[in-house]
Amino acid sequence: MSIAFLGPRGTYSESAALVHAGDRRELVPFPSIAACVEAVESGAVAEAVLPLENSIEGGVSATLDLLIHETDLKIFREIVVPIRHMLVAREHIPLESVRTVISHPQALGQCRRFLDRHLSHARQVASLSTAGAVQQVVEGDEPTAVAIGPRPAQELYGGVVLSEDIQDNAINLTRFVAVRFEDAEPTGDDKTSIGITADADEPGVLERIIRPIAEAGLNLTRLESRPTKGWLGTYVFLIDFEGHRAEQRVQDVLAEIERFSTMLKVFGSYPRFPIEELKEMVQAPAQA
Repeated sequence: MSIAFLGPRGTYSESAALVHAGDRRELVPFPSIAACVEAVESGAVAEAVLPLENSIEGGVSATLDLLIHETDLKIFREIVVPIRHMLVAREHIPLESVRTVISHPQALGQCRRFLDRHLSHARQVASLSTAGAVQQVVEGDEPTAVAIGPRPAQELYGGVVLSEDIQDNAINLTRFVAVRFEDAEPTGDDKTSIGITADADEPGVLERIIRPIAEAGLNLTRLESRPTKGWLGTYVFLIDFEGHRAEQRVQDVLAEIERFSTMLKVFGSYPRFPIEELKEMVQAPAQA
């Protein structure tokens, strides 16, 4: 029962996978989010842990687009992990000597203010993962390159930390989801995630889509949109709300929403991440 995560070792995805699996199962790194999904679909692993959204930068487009367009895997658990970014170099150098900053686009966006204030002279280069960026900088031959990544990656690959906690907001959380072929059984404290395209482009269409959720007494916990990858200006609305799709009231809501849609896709129903644990993460010092 192995679990795929976005590698290499030392990523925040590995931290989330460890929270999900503990020490009970083998964790297998893969080079991209798409490769993690393919590993589950092919049977190479049983599950995958994927980054879904960040409290600073919002949705992770690679994961969202896979769920919308390319896979029928189901979300069966959510995991929230505190994010602390470090600026790592191969050896100690002054910030004014830095010429290149390497990291995952999400991490670059989460550290925008620090980069604007201290490294506006440096070019930014996207990496497939934060830990991969640290490894690339530490093992590379460019002494003026630095990486943004987690402390575990620096401890694993070496290098020196030039600055700590450089994210724009001290409260920086990333929500991960675990996916497999089936979603979770009802627990009584669940969420359901769906994607929907409206059947008309007219005033009030979004209100008609979300109204059944409110009328059923279910709390809407997330709403955003992604392009359909079709005609310009057409979108998939991504909605999370409380309740499990095995419940009759949720089935009634989904049936009502489907009346106003050309596509309705249920990404899964799963236990809600405990609010109490989330508050403790915010109030206590984050773990690297």
